[in-house]
Amino acid sequence: MSRALSLGYSNAMRIVDLLNRVLAIGRDVQRTRREVDAVKLLLGQVLSEVHRDGRRGSLQDFEFSVFSQWGEDGIIQHLTRHVEVVNRTFIEFGVEDFSESNCRFLLEKDNWQGYVLDGSDTNIGRLQASPSYWQHTLSAKAAFVTRENVNQLLAESGFDRQLGILSIDVDGMDYHILEALAEWRPSILIVEYNAVFGAERAVTVPYEADFSRFAKHSSGLYFGASLSAFVVLLEGRGYSLTGVNSAGNNAFFIRSELCSEAVPAVRVRDVFRKSSFRESRDASGALNFLAADGRRQAIANMPLLDISSGRAIKVRDLENHLVN
Repeated sequence: MSRALSLGYSNAMRIVDLLNRVLAIGRDVQRTRREVDAVKLLLGQVLSEVHRDGRRGSLQDFEFSVFSQWGEDGIIQHLTRHVEVVNRTFIEFGVEDFSESNCRFLLEKDNWQGYVLDGSDTNIGRLQASPSYWQHTLSAKAAFVTRENVNQLLAESGFDRQLGILSIDVDGMDYHILEALAEWRPSILIVEYNAVFGAERAVTVPYEADFSRFAKHSSGLYFGASLSAFVVLLEGRGYSLTGVNSAGNNAFFIRSELCSEAVPAVRVRDVFRKSSFRESRDASGALNFLAADGRRQAIANMPLLDISSGRAIKVRDLENHLVN
């Protein structure tokens, strides 16, 4: 064997060895992730039992996170314990790869059936390759959800329209998509609201089927609807607001006939919370950590639709009066 060929063979073997080491590290990472998830699930089960006999209080008193981002796992455990659920099914969209989501703990702890949607093929592919997908009754689809296609997409779940939970978080057309779902009657409904729009006015970003949050405004603060907008829409459908999470981004509604002493109806003025996170960005895409009034000022000239009057306004036009 020539020296050059020998060196080439030697280098090739080193590359193969390196690749094998990389693959081994990847397997170790995956195994570690599975083990961490198992521990988190066990701890979540303990926390769920701790909260089982909790006294009546705000939903925030029941918060804990296992796979959710802002305490929703604990709130959902409380709600499903005290709200009559005919079908143990959920639909959640805007889940990315489902590793961090509102309903994953419910799927894995309580064996609910689920159907999830996300606009990214990569995210859904990653989910379908995970143990959660084959170990539980879960289906998923990559689709960009719009007002025009949402009913067909949800029908593909095969679930009865009287779901246990519907969770909506698409960072944009949330109000308009929910408005299109008049025939769906989940026992529990979770929606993301935009606290930057305040508690006073029922407003939403005008409808655009191809809306993209950061493309529309570089700050990422311009999206969705106010909490009052969801209250106006859902009260007309027989739903009651039961509270929000402490992070000030997710609101929880139940069908009004399911309210009880354990899960009472509440008013916006009593539970509204400003969002605690500072994820805004400057024109270059760098985080600039805007807080309080600075967030509203950043998008002051962006358009809104006033739900109550049907008028087009600007963010700067939001008034300071309370909603009952």
